[in-house]
Amino acid sequence: MCRRCSSRLLNRRNLLAGGLAATFAATTASKVLAQENEAPPATPDDALQRLKDGNARYVANQPIYTDHSHGRTLRSVGQQPFAAVVTCSDSRVVPELIFDQGPGDIFVVRVAGNFINEDGLASLEYGAAVLGVKTIIILGHSACGAVDATIKSIESKTLPPGHIPSLVNAIRPAVYDVIPGNPPDLLSAAIAQNAKLNAEKATVAHPVLADLHTKGEISSVAGVYEISTGKVAFL
Repeated sequence: MCRRCSSRLLNRRNLLAGGLAATFAATTASKVLAQENEAPPATPDDALQRLKDGNARYVANQPIYTDHSHGRTLRSVGQQPFAAVVTCSDSRVVPELIFDQGPGDIFVVRVAGNFINEDGLASLEYGAAVLGVKTIIILGHSACGAVDATIKSIESKTLPPGHIPSLVNAIRPAVYDVIPGNPPDLLSAAIAQNAKLNAEKATVAHPVLADLHTKGEISSVAGVYEISTGKVAFL
């Protein structure tokens, strides 16, 4: 092939690639703009569905929130998250990515083992009463080290060093709940039960969260994130 023909072919390929990239960028930007401009979810069911839709996009590797500079100026003057997520401190668990949401959409409370303590409860009350979140997700995850440490502590009848026993003691009830059933995968069963127990705790936490739940203004849901697939199973 002559150099001139080769050059023309490369130029056409570059133009095509550039055009496709521009089209994709424009489509993604329009989706983000449309979702950011729409009203926040009005009900707990709407908020939960938005998270489910976002997780489906994440699993399919089709996120729409990729330009995190968009809306930065507006976020500097306030926040309006529609959901709160209580999640583990595990570095592999990133709620904004898992649910494909932008900065300012999710109010995150993190602690190893994703349980609700006094500080976490106060944070959730602030998120619900002041910021107006519509749903609380207690998000466990596969291969949780904090839950595994709790199981090993119970089995060995010893406590880990330092301040780690405070985590073990918080997660212990979930492990005790599932042991009598002799589940084939004790760790997975305890991870799910731990999420369920803390979702129930958020539901009945007086006076703030319990009142909002009674009025139907907020919901609390348990879920488990599978690290290998990216999918969240709601329990």
